[in-house]
Amino acid sequence: MNKSIALFFLAILLIFSGCKTQTSGTTDFFDYATSRKSDLQLSVYITAHTVEQQFYTESGRREAISVLRCNGISKVYVEVYRPGMVVPTELLKNTVSLLEKNGFEVVGGIATLPGGETGVAQQGPLTWLNWQNPKTQADMKKIMEDSAPYFDTFILDDFFCTADTSSESKTAKGDRTWSEYRRSMLTEIAQSVFINTAKLKNPGITMIIKYPQWYDRFHQFGYDVATEPALFDKVYVGTETRGQYTQRYGFVQPYEGFVNYRWISTLAGKKIGAAWFDHGDCNETDFIEQAYQSVLAGAKELVIFSFDMLVTGHGGHHLLRQDFEKLADLAAAVAKNPVIGPVGYKPVNSDAGADLYIMDYIGMFGISLVPDSKYPENAPVIFLPTQAATDSTIAEKVEKSLSDGKKVVMTAGFLARVKNGEKLAQLAGIQYPLVNEQVSTQTILNEGKTDSLKFPLQTDFRIQPNDATILLQTAGKKSAPFLVQNPSENITVINIHTFSQADFDAVGEVLLCPRQLGLLEIPESWANTIRSVFQSEEIPELVAPSRVSFQQLGDGSFVIHNYNQAKTTVEIQTEGENEWTDAFSGNKLEKTGNKIIIEMQPRSRIWGISKN
Repeated sequence: MNKSIALFFLAILLIFSGCKTQTSGTTDFFDYATSRKSDLQLSVYITAHTVEQQFYTESGRREAISVLRCNGISKVYVEVYRPGMVVPTELLKNTVSLLEKNGFEVVGGIATLPGGETGVAQQGPLTWLNWQNPKTQADMKKIMEDSAPYFDTFILDDFFCTADTSSESKTAKGDRTWSEYRRSMLTEIAQSVFINTAKLKNPGITMIIKYPQWYDRFHQFGYDVATEPALFDKVYVGTETRGQYTQRYGFVQPYEGFVNYRWISTLAGKKIGAAWFDHGDCNETDFIEQAYQSVLAGAKELVIFSFDMLVTGHGGHHLLRQDFEKLADLAAAVAKNPVIGPVGYKPVNSDAGADLYIMDYIGMFGISLVPDSKYPENAPVIFLPTQAATDSTIAEKVEKSLSDGKKVVMTAGFLARVKNGEKLAQLAGIQYPLVNEQVSTQTILNEGKTDSLKFPLQTDFRIQPNDATILLQTAGKKSAPFLVQNPSENITVINIHTFSQADFDAVGEVLLCPRQLGLLEIPESWANTIRSVFQSEEIPELVAPSRVSFQQLGDGSFVIHNYNQAKTTVEIQTEGENEWTDAFSGNKLEKTGNKIIIEMQPRSRIWGISKN
């Protein structure tokens, strides 16, 4: 079936399944979605090749407008370059004019990758650019000069990075680390090649940088979240977590989209903009879960990559149309009352040691974890992974927090690396220095007996308690304390290992999670114990297995996701006699005494709201 015929049948299908779906009293989804733009806007990115194919003919243009309207899209990102294709100026001009005349907001975009005669490919593991080479800079500058006059807003897609190790880059690097060199170079190029060039041609243009989702690896490949948000007018964030159970895009946990967006928002401030996710490695449930975590993080615009998939069709599109009203309502609520909870501290450009992407996993234990790039001195509960050890004054800050009655949870990796770690170890009630002893096991002690896990659970240190109590422990020939607590000091140490550089190297991974972990296969009793050390008075107590997320909004309502592939029972301890309702379904949440008890279907969610 050729593309034009496929488009025809898709348009007919959408008319009956999407455009005429009843939503809040209106029969036109586009009109309804447009009416809710101030709460949540739907957008789509069209790649350069598709611009050339779709907007060249009258029939293609007509079908494109139909597909956009049927999916509630009100903003379109038109790409001017992708490897092998620079959109001709006349076609670009006509495409922008057509979309604007049909009521769509239009934004320009570019994928900064090598291809054809454009740019110089890096010497490295991925198909990125060698930005040190003058030809790369000149070619990208020329594209910006030619395309900037046609757009009021322009976005750099998430390839503004490099892993180049060519001789010219080595020479330019000098004595600096690769991270220092790449961040400095790309900060300068962001201005000289993109921002200054665009604003010279079009002084009023708004320039956007979009970050991908691999936040713990940014600084290694040139993304500098300390400098770039100040240079650009807006900052967009990738929340493309895709399939948590599959290897293609790295076993990424759904909570990562929330972590990435919220963490970057602490650096971007009012410049924070849209969340961006795609269809890659997604079934329909994966796709819509990306939307929910994006909205919970604070996004008021969802950019879908890409238009091609709207044409081809995907089960997630139906769910997005079906759930749009729920998402818009949730976005409006989050805007007034963002998610609160224990705060995880990750300074900018911080190395993770063996704690790569650890916050994603903490969130999958039903802990309403919120990341921050600054030390959260006012948070009731503070989480300190290895990344926090980058802060040279962190020990003094922790001591003050403890003296102020705050609760602190730290990883063994943090304690082993932090400056003045001996004092913190003394407060934690364990011997110092920590002894490196990597143990990978699939057996744990669980309520007096041995349990087996599907995947290995790794610890990196031999923790020897003094005043601390062992709450959780692995089993086997080399058993190791996994969770130890000194309750008199409100301090807990978790002997955890997610991923290190060695884990990435072992399978040839560069950016995303290289393997599955036993961490999410632990029994419910372990999940409850881990959750308990993060507990504070402002967050209800939860009884649930792993792969359940719990995010509390500032107004006391909460959103729970069951990411398991089986039914799950969740209990929430509440106060008072208030009734609770699931705002997504309108159903009453049943209570036994002060407990809400919910049997959640696989891959489902509820939004609990209290009614006085």
